[in-house]
Amino acid sequence: MTLSAEDIAKGRTNDAIGTQLVLDTEGMRVWHLRLQPGETMPPHRHDRPYFWTIMADGHAISRYDNGETVTITYNAGDTKYFSDVTPETGFVHDLTNTGDTELVFTTVEFDA
Repeated sequence: MTLSAEDIAKGRTNDAIGTQLVLDTEGMRVWHLRLQPGETMPPHRHDRPYFWTIMADGHAISRYDNGETVTITYNAGDTKYFSDVTPETGFVHDLTNTGDTELVFTTVEFDA
């Protein structure tokens, strides 16, 4: 299943890329993201450079605004950096925990 046009439109106005904003300073925001098994993080936009690190093993599916659906297996400590994300290259996606353990991320986004 892909994101609907309505999901994408809502996602474009949703800049909450985590479940809790823990630090907001000039230059960066730090988020925690916690998803229980079966829980979905609503569609949201990424429009600035960021990285995430996952704290424990897990499984998820992410649906993107370009119609792509990605199945993901995470290993504790995995980190991914998106240095080239800008308002022009940004994207919308959601994230569903398809595993049987909680997904726990720390995500840091930087002002472009």
